[in-house]
Amino acid sequence: MSAALTTDPTRQRARRLDRWPAIWLRDNCRCTDCRDPRNGQKLFGITDLPARPEIVGVTLADDERDGPVAIVEFAPPHRGSYPLSWLDAVESTPVDDGRTENGKALWAAGDLDGRLPSAGWQDHRDRPAERLRVLDAVRSLGFALLRDVPTRPGTVLDVAATFGFVRTTNYGDLFDVRVQAQPNNLAFTSSRITPHTDNPYRDPVPTIQLLHCLENAAVGGDSGLVDGFHAAALLRAEHPEAFAVLTRTPVPFRFADADTVLLAERPMIDVDPLGRIREVRFNNRSIQPMVLPAEELVAFYDAYRTFAELIDRPELRLDLRLEPGDCLVFDNVRLLHARTAYAESGARHLQGCYADLDALHSSAAVLRAAVTA
Repeated sequence: MSAALTTDPTRQRARRLDRWPAIWLRDNCRCTDCRDPRNGQKLFGITDLPARPEIVGVTLADDERDGPVAIVEFAPPHRGSYPLSWLDAVESTPVDDGRTENGKALWAAGDLDGRLPSAGWQDHRDRPAERLRVLDAVRSLGFALLRDVPTRPGTVLDVAATFGFVRTTNYGDLFDVRVQAQPNNLAFTSSRITPHTDNPYRDPVPTIQLLHCLENAAVGGDSGLVDGFHAAALLRAEHPEAFAVLTRTPVPFRFADADTVLLAERPMIDVDPLGRIREVRFNNRSIQPMVLPAEELVAFYDAYRTFAELIDRPELRLDLRLEPGDCLVFDNVRLLHARTAYAESGARHLQGCYADLDALHSSAAVLRAAVTA
């Protein structure tokens, strides 16, 4: 460290220390006694700190690497170090895990006219800036469509590998969406499927789904997407009590076949402690009989019907037909996906797999740092 700084702008920035209580500063000390210099992780637990530390002095210094640094003297004795650039960054970019409605672009179908989030497979694979654009679309809008993905079986796993890791389930690393003789799921029939969340009977539910079209010569079989966060936000605005019921009522979702039994009890609309929409689990095929007092059951079914009617509004649903080479990547705890019925006389074959939002968010952060460097 060199001599203490005296410039007024630096001192103005340092006064922001007043915004933070002493215990916060002590817990977030950046010195090498408190943080492993190789990875930045804390070397202490909260019970290692005094419950009520006191600040007894503050000076400014200039560090060759970090620039202006506030040096805070505590009692019990400890010398804390806080680069002003770090304090600025903490205050200007509060932590947000990107899972809630906060900061997302909620949409109805008409909002996406002429701006369907899409990219070519080669550009997504080979150009980091283009891949970042695709991942940001999934984060913001809930989905992106990749075009010209090779129609080679198993390629959907290669798509998932561009941003994360495949989530293996009882359906395997990947699953074939086509008509089966003995289907254990309506997805493997030609029937109409209404807007829904996949695998709501898991906890955690797979948060990313990929669907890659290998063949689609069927009459019908078109896909549909509904922004579940937008639908839930409309429910909150138009029917606040129904919204409250669906956020506080646990719903049992279940799947069972000869080899698997899965059960998760979660609300249809999950909110964080600040009341922000975080997940939507909507799947009429998987709901099990609920055991609640009669008046609560009536309130739940009224709210459930209201939400379903809202989801079915034509203006909310984006209809599209997946053609061979199209691969849809979407947020499974936000977007509800659907399919029209189709004639079995024409071949229709999609392959799908699951992945997780945390890996997609991580890949986007690493790409953003590289692209903007």
